[in-house]
Amino acid sequence: MAAIESLQTQSVAIGAVCRTVVEALRAGNKILTAGNGGSAAESLHMAEEFVGRFRGNRVSLPAVALTADSTVLTCIGNDFGFDEIFSRQIEGLGKAGDVLVLFSTSGNAANLARALEAATACGVATVALLGRDGGALAGRADHEILVPGSATERIQEAHQVLLHLILDEVEHVFSGDSEC
Repeated sequence: MAAIESLQTQSVAIGAVCRTVVEALRAGNKILTAGNGGSAAESLHMAEEFVGRFRGNRVSLPAVALTADSTVLTCIGNDFGFDEIFSRQIEGLGKAGDVLVLFSTSGNAANLARALEAATACGVATVALLGRDGGALAGRADHEILVPGSATERIQEAHQVLLHLILDEVEHVFSGDSEC
């Protein structure tokens, strides 16, 4: 409960993330997502909800989970190294106006740090959903929401709430029922 309750004090940051995502989608841009392990599952979940649907029927929205294509991941991992698996995809897929959403319970993954650098170089807005103290990624993204605590599973549960809040706002906007 403490991890989820910590989100109540971050309503301004959550609203800013929602607006950033909505503005990008309204402008015809896409959402890119990434994470490792359980956070990769969160990134997949977010992307599929944009392309498919969250709650109700609406237009499909462009999103790509950079964790999804095993052939791309293994090619880049083999040829460039694991630290480049997301940055290389951002170089090929990202464009100014897109948004990169990163999920990390520790904030210390080198491949996510490289993804942030690549996104910045491409003019892609960045959102970091972090845990613990934010690790090496703390303060590096355009928007950051930090879930304090040390239990990975509780941080991931709070990240799930966050992604549902973002999706809920997007659904309101694209169904004509915006509260943003």
